[in-house]
Order: sequence, then structure tokens, then C-alpha cells
Amino acid sequence: MRDDEMVLVGAVLEEACYSLEEVASACRVPTQWIERHVEEGLLGCLDRGAEGRRFSSHDLQRARRILAIERDFDAVPELAALVADMLEEMEALRTRLDRLGLGRI
Repeated sequence: MRDDEMVLVGAVLEEACYSLEEVASACRVPTQWIERHVEEGLLGCLDRGAEGRRFSSHDLQRARRILAIERDFDAVPELAALVADMLEEMEALRTRLDRLGLGRI
């Protein structure tokens, strides 16, 4: 594996805060891709302060998911974001079922 092909793998840290450049680098996309998705309301960010946009771990995970859906299924960004919404909702519902001791469906 070449140095520029390094893949980041690890646990998502809830309190982590990432810059625009860090999210773009982790997703291996230009910063413009991230900016466009934020401006279109498909991807969230914590704030846009004097230092630029800041993103949570959830935002980073969502960006990766949307990118994968766009790439793997040749989906338009809006459709990829909708699928990401549905997957996030399914994960939340499964977590609730697990907490209630009802297991997975």
C-alpha cells in the first residue's frame, strides 16, 4: 500500500471535532465536495467560526456513508443523503430495541 492510499480505521469518538480539511482528507474528497453537501443541507456541521467549519464524528461518519452510496450506486447526492437518513434511523431503532431487551428483528 502506498502512503497516499492509507485508510483510516478506528472507533468514532463522540467528542471529536474535525476541520473541513480533516473531513475531506478522511473521505479522500476535495473540500469543495464537503462544502457543497453542507450548503445543500445534505451534511451537517457544528459551526462555522473564525477558524472555518467544524464537524463532529457523526458528521464525518455521515459524509463517508453518503460518499460510499454516491460512488457505489452512482446515486445523486440527494438520494444518497436520503438513504443515509434511513440507515441512521434503522440503527437508532435497533439500538432502542436492544435497550428494551427485544433483540434484533
